[in-house]
Parts: sequence; structure tokens; C-alpha cells
Amino acid sequence: MDWFGIVKACLAVGVTGLIIGILLGFASRIFAVKTDEREEKIREILPGNNCGGCGYAGCDSLASAIAKGEAKVNGCPVGGEAVAKAIGAIMGTSAETVRMTAYVKCSGDCDHTGSKYEYSGNNSCREAVKAGGGGPKSCDYGCMGFGSCVSVCDFDAIHIINGVAVVDMDKCTACTRCVKECPKNLIDIIPYGSSYAVACNSNDKGGDVKKVCTSGCIGCTLCTRDCPTDAVKVENSLAVIDQTICCGCGLCADKCPQKVIKEL
Repeated sequence: MDWFGIVKACLAVGVTGLIIGILLGFASRIFAVKTDEREEKIREILPGNNCGGCGYAGCDSLASAIAKGEAKVNGCPVGGEAVAKAIGAIMGTSAETVRMTAYVKCSGDCDHTGSKYEYSGNNSCREAVKAGGGGPKSCDYGCMGFGSCVSVCDFDAIHIINGVAVVDMDKCTACTRCVKECPKNLIDIIPYGSSYAVACNSNDKGGDVKKVCTSGCIGCTLCTRDCPTDAVKVENSLAVIDQTICCGCGLCADKCPQKVIKEL
């Protein structure tokens, strides 16, 4: 056995590997993409849910956008005020935040509405809405109660109660995952602490609404007449409250004959 040849080959391989390693080391330094230190610090502060509620693919993308000035320091709905202030300190800016929460615009529970037919498919709102007629519920606009929104909530903040999704506003982080999941666009994001909201999403005329739901908005406009801030409008047969100017007096709820304007 030629031991000298073996040793020589080993040395050659070792020297070649060493040279390649040195060259790669220099190359990594020369061609390295410089990372903004602020981006790394921001990423450490973000909660890591990667829920997409901020409008970006995940926490990494949001951290990069904030560091570049492309997103606001309060861009994370899950982190809330504490995270916004910490990121603001890194970026050298103030973080004014308004806590938000999800709200389901439907009061057509099992006591107020019925079914058009018996649905026996998958327990999925997206599947049920394809079954025909906008789903099995008598109101084409109402919550079907299959809980697709519940399945995507990471914070146990939404549950099906008596056939309708209901948000626990104290737990909700306004990540918007339930908003995106609902095939009927029933869920809005409103300021936490709002006084009143309209629990209906129907654009049908009053007579048609009464045929399918005993607690739906009939577009009568009584709620609009005594509002001191002009915060309530009826648009496309549906009452809408502008939460930015609502004073919380409750006159609209008192006037509503269907009791569809709910105190929160």
C-alpha cells in the first residue's frame, strides 16, 4: 500500500478545502447584504404569530417594512399598544394607537331566523355558501354558524352562540383573520369600546327582511332622525354607524323598532 500517496492526496484535499473556505469567507464579507439593526430588534419585539393581520406575509416582512419606513410602528394589531411603543422607541417616533376589535354584524340567531333547507355537507361556511341560495339560512346575508371564523382565530376570541358567531372583544386582537375567512363579509373591525353597533348586514327591503328574520334592519330611518352627531345613516336599506363621530347617547337604539342596534 502506497501510504505516501494516500497522505499526499489527503493533504491536497485538505489544502484545497482550506483555500475554498478562506475564499468563501472573504466572499461572504464582500457580498454580504447589510441588515438594518433596527429590523432585527423590531423582529424580536413582534409577537411571532405570523397571522397576516398587519397586511404583510408575516412578522419578518412587517419588521422589514417598519425599518424601511414603509409601515407604521403600530402596524401589528396583535401586539397592541405595548409593542407599538417599544417599536416606536427603536424607530425614534411616537406610537399613537387605537385598540380595535372584530364585530359580527348579525343578530339572526336560532330564535330570530330559520333555515331554507337542511344542509348536510362539511361544517364550513365557505362550503355551505356554495350549496345554493347563499347557504341554508333563511336570510341570505346572515351568519350560518358553522364556525369557519372560529377555526382561524388563534386567541379564542370568537365562538358560535345560538347559531351566530359572537366576538369576545376583551380577547380579540383585531388580527382580521376572521374577517378574511367569512364568505359573507359579516365581520367588521371597529374601535374597542364603541358604544353601539348595527347587528345586521342585509340590504333587502324591510318587508323582505321581516319574512326571513325578526331582528333584521328594515331601513326605516327612525334611528337617523334624533342622532345629535349625525353618525347614523341608512345606506342601501341598512343602518350604518360612523364610529368616529358616534357620541354613544343610545338614541338610535331606543328608536330602532327591530332592536337591531346593539349596545356593546
